[in-house]
Amino acid sequence: MATTELQRLKTEFLEYLEIEKGRSIKTVENYDRYLSRFLAHTKVASPARLDERMVREFRLHLNRQPGVSGTMKHKTQNYYMISLRAFLKFLRKRGVESLNPERIELAKVGARDLDLISGEELERLIKGPKGSSLTDLRDRAMLELFFSTGLRVSELCNLNRDLDLSRDEFSVRGKGEKVRVVFLSPAAKRAIKDYLDKRGDVDEALFVQYSPASRNAAKNKKEGLRLTTRSVERTVKRYAIKAGITRKVTPHIIRHSFATDLLENGADLRSVQAMLGHANIATTQVYTHVTDKHLREVHKAFHGKRRK
Repeated sequence: MATTELQRLKTEFLEYLEIEKGRSIKTVENYDRYLSRFLAHTKVASPARLDERMVREFRLHLNRQPGVSGTMKHKTQNYYMISLRAFLKFLRKRGVESLNPERIELAKVGARDLDLISGEELERLIKGPKGSSLTDLRDRAMLELFFSTGLRVSELCNLNRDLDLSRDEFSVRGKGEKVRVVFLSPAAKRAIKDYLDKRGDVDEALFVQYSPASRNAAKNKKEGLRLTTRSVERTVKRYAIKAGITRKVTPHIIRHSFATDLLENGADLRSVQAMLGHANIATTQVYTHVTDKHLREVHKAFHGKRRK
């Protein structure tokens, strides 16, 4: 099957995302999947032939696809439209005639609900690893580091053991290859030191696997012992169950706890945005409706005073 002009441009766009924009391989794969589905549905070969009717028909197609509860969620549909809009902006930048990206509108979605755990639940979770084995020391260091820094799980997995523990901060490379500074609490520094002092291997990764099956698999594939994001997610889930937390707990929920803890104790939104590594302040604003103590205090002080 011959490659169409649009397929060729799509490939150039994906390469642009990876090289010029520094997007992760996973992000590029997602954009590829969304755009490929759009092109397969429209069966259009030339960018000049793309029009609003085709986009509308594709949106109707998505809206009728089965989802977890009923049809595909608007939020999921928007991922396709965001990818298409970014592709059309790329075409415009290249001087390629096509549909105006500003004609692509996103579906309205409800306010995002935050999955949060209480302070007591968080404390039980972090204190879950109680022993002195390498696995317990690793897991304690991992949980303390999550809450101290608000790292994404992928960022934590990519850390190397050469952290300078004489300092209270270190730099991390996050989404889009952007570097930010994160900070170590005394508890996190102590837990990491205890873990590293007991390690006997020479693997460069900060967090490594210890189960015989995992180590053998890594050895057979000639890979390092670095923990995968999936392994970390399973570990957090295990300690959440151990702590008696009934709702689902993930590394991202600990990141939520990190952000809400800062805001509840008076940190400003811009500072939290910087510490989380959010490119846009709107992403950080999801936390304000659960943390704005000032509004609660105003309501309590001034509302309903004339009622008997």
